[in-house]
Amino acid sequence: MLMNLQLKLYQDEKVEELKNKVNELLELDGSKLCIFEAPTGSGKTIMVGEFLKRLVNPLDREDGKQFSFIWISVRDLHSQSKKSLNQHFENCFCYSSFGDIRDNIIGKNEILFLNWEKLYNKDRIYIRDNEKGKNLSNIVENTKQTGREIILIIDESHHTNLGPNATRVRADIAAKITLEVSATPIFHDPDGHVKVHFEKVVEGGMIKKEVAINPEFQKFKVNGKSSREMVIEAAIEKRKELLEAYKAEGSDINPLVLIQLPNLQKGINDLDKDVLTDVQKILKRKYDITEDNDRMAIWLADNKTPNLVNIEKATNEVEVLVFKQAIALGWDCPRAQILVIFRETASKVFLLQTVGRIMRMPEYHHYENHPTLDKAYVFTNIGVSEIKLGDEIAKEYFTFQEAKRNDEIYKNLDLPSIHFKRQREKTRLSSEFSKIFMEISEKLSLKKKLNIKKTKISNEIIVDGKIINIDKARAIEHSIMNYHSPDVEIQMYYDLFCKASAGEFAPFDSMNAIKSSLNRFFTRVMGFENDDPAFYKVILNPENINKVSEALAMSREEYKRTIVAKDKEREMENLAWNVPKVISYNSKYKAKDLKKSVMTPYYSRFIENGQASLLGDYEEDSKVETDFINYIDKAKNIEWWFKNGQGEVNYFAVPYVDKYGKKSAFYVDFIIQLRNGDVWLLDTKKGQTAESAKERAEGLAKYIKEQKKKGKKLFGGIVIPADKQWRYNDNEKYEYNPNDLKNWKFLGLS
Repeated sequence: MLMNLQLKLYQDEKVEELKNKVNELLELDGSKLCIFEAPTGSGKTIMVGEFLKRLVNPLDREDGKQFSFIWISVRDLHSQSKKSLNQHFENCFCYSSFGDIRDNIIGKNEILFLNWEKLYNKDRIYIRDNEKGKNLSNIVENTKQTGREIILIIDESHHTNLGPNATRVRADIAAKITLEVSATPIFHDPDGHVKVHFEKVVEGGMIKKEVAINPEFQKFKVNGKSSREMVIEAAIEKRKELLEAYKAEGSDINPLVLIQLPNLQKGINDLDKDVLTDVQKILKRKYDITEDNDRMAIWLADNKTPNLVNIEKATNEVEVLVFKQAIALGWDCPRAQILVIFRETASKVFLLQTVGRIMRMPEYHHYENHPTLDKAYVFTNIGVSEIKLGDEIAKEYFTFQEAKRNDEIYKNLDLPSIHFKRQREKTRLSSEFSKIFMEISEKLSLKKKLNIKKTKISNEIIVDGKIINIDKARAIEHSIMNYHSPDVEIQMYYDLFCKASAGEFAPFDSMNAIKSSLNRFFTRVMGFENDDPAFYKVILNPENINKVSEALAMSREEYKRTIVAKDKEREMENLAWNVPKVISYNSKYKAKDLKKSVMTPYYSRFIENGQASLLGDYEEDSKVETDFINYIDKAKNIEWWFKNGQGEVNYFAVPYVDKYGKKSAFYVDFIIQLRNGDVWLLDTKKGQTAESAKERAEGLAKYIKEQKKKGKKLFGGIVIPADKQWRYNDNEKYEYNPNDLKNWKFLGLS
């Protein structure tokens, strides 16, 4: 596997879960079906490849099972998967096409890649008999005769229907395990099911946080332009904005615009060509984007420009790619971030596979300071009523609606605000771990405790084990065999030791930090050569391994106390906050007619078909919030109000120290400006939430006091409903007793 391949935490966990599930199914009689459900952009191919690598690992195979694999994909995905796996797991498997098979047998750890359509088309070229006897049926039978288990992987399995042809192919192969891989699986009663949750993929920074459709489209003036020209103009302007944002991040990503030509019916190819010609004219006339200067590429069945080569690379000069349906499935180009779709598309439906091409993050993380880079963009002249989305995740993922700040009444507040950046050190060991390990090793006098003379690792292996009745067995009858591990196996044991030594941190993301620390100690302190296998044997020596493990465990604890805790302080940034210019909403929100919201229109969550939401039968986070909004929207003294959000850098937060002594961010519910210029920061509470608000309330009171000294006209605190009135507490020492509100002032903003 290439050294730069690092699994995300969710990937590592799901690979392990899949391995364990398949191993469980292997112990059962008969053929079994397992579903691996993973969203588009989650790294399905890499996860399946890593799963296969771990599955065949001889150190984990006490049963001695050996495997051969068949990988079937639709269209040309089998070739793409073969290329990807060969790149990332080069020495782990033998990768073969049908013509590569020798002696009509799939070898040990050999993966045979096949195209699904050719399995059951009219020729059935892989199934049928021929004079040489080379067909899939014979190959499968010969492979089974070797005693190896056949595992069938069906990639993008939702494209393979449940009709007689597909069923016949599965029956013909009769694999021990069939692994269906899909973002939207169609089988409902599998023997095993491992699911990668969409939220974890987003959280891992693998895909965009949302897809915005036609954002800020109304700013583009018609002035006689066609809707097609306006859509292209919006896309090119957005590309320029993204390019500047990447530069500000210090990244050389060159964002790519995808223009999808309509999927027209047969017999009207001339119209198809007219659309392409029109697109080419617009791009050349207005932006000097052409094939000749390599700023545009074309990918059509009968028209492929030479500059398609390396178009996937982050810095490739192509800015616009014109295509039809060919790239919709499997094409991987993370710099593609903008999709243009025209009304002429026959189905008038956004295909999730096409949108999937713009969902990947090019550098596999989100951008705290430029959230515009965390979105994908669709520009289209299709009406909202013509758009259909097939699943609930898509409905929540797409943002059709935007609220804009009313700059006619809003003037910049520049309120000091805080934001905690995400902390990679909370989930993985960083390079700082090496320094800590060196210090801990010195304190423990680890050098003096290690025996470096014993260079052979003796292992005990159970042999001739026997269990008659598994339910009654208390011990296994067995014998012991001792043997000395060869260097190849020492390397494998050492890798496993480093993985296991990551503790609660992500093992595959932390292994390199463990290895680097051990290498540094044994070269600088113990006098070994750099990465000398001899010191692997010292570590794995039974006399030494617990001592090294103890030093690593103490180093992890110190890392948590110093680096992770310190990082919480270091990663907090101070910002000058203003109400966001634009906020996007998905289809779970609807516009409300509220007059004084600074965001127009104001969007709130709505209850579909009269059903109560997970957060209750109200439209805000609580009923008290709904009532408070109704109050402030009618209050005469209020110029505007803003309903704050949570957790994101574009929302307002004040610092406070929680009851555990940890510095935290308090996202105050409402920012309100009065007609006289006073600004109020108010957070609604009621009952138990008011009782538990002490730390937040005191943090807010301290913040307001500090800002007043600097000239800010700030007021506010915790606000509660009481006897049909609104009362607030702005004391530096907060107390709440529902039976005694003498320290609570009347709000009186009306």
